Amino acid sequence: MLSSEEIKKRAGANAADFVKQGATIGLGTGSTVYWLIQELGERTKQGLNITVVPTSAQSAQLAKEAGITVSDLDKVDQLSLTIDGADEIDPKGQLIKGGGGALLQEKIVASASKELIIIADYTKLVKQLGKFPLPVEVISFGYKQVWKKILQSGVCKEIKLREKEGKIFITDHQHYILDCYCEKIEDAFLLNENLHLIPGVVETGLFINMTTKAIIAYGDGRVEEIKFK
Repeated sequence: MLSSEEIKKRAGANAADFVKQGATIGLGTGSTVYWLIQELGERTKQGLNITVVPTSAQSAQLAKEAGITVSDLDKVDQLSLTIDGADEIDPKGQLIKGGGGALLQEKIVASASKELIIIADYTKLVKQLGKFPLPVEVISFGYKQVWKKILQSGVCKEIKLREKEGKIFITDHQHYILDCYCEKIEDAFLLNENLHLIPGVVETGLFINMTTKAIIAYGDGRVEEIKFK
């Protein structure tokens, strides 16, 4: 049985095969994407010439350290693909993302891409979304009112303001994150729509009808490709 890091490393290395010479791609955020960046860095040293648009300051820094050319989304017309991780993946390829706090940029970059490839270990596959707390990014002003409205809607039983090291977690865009404990999400599309109707909500961690394929790594060394579109 491979360790958790070895499993993630295999997923990341496998996904690097989808990145073609001269491509401009979206680069996600997270522990599995870390290994993708390391692999792309090694291939860059061997002659791979690519440009990446990172979804977080963390990924931008890692890419630069690996010798990969980093650009800005406003400087490109369209991305050939984005490779990112996920916190949950259901059988239709719907996702919960945002455990790392970069959901806003992740969704913007993914929506600018022709293809979204998700890389993950097998534990991220679920029959129904909702066990992982749903991140909802909100502006800091009046966030308690947003919190109140989400609770009143009955979509979740508990909400926690995300903290890190004893302080309120601040996103790259100076927002807060409300982690909503839903247990089960019956209709991800409707929930996403309803949350967006609440003033103060910037983005949700529900990625609906965006995933084209998932690269899933298992403890026995297998790597599986699941196509959704």
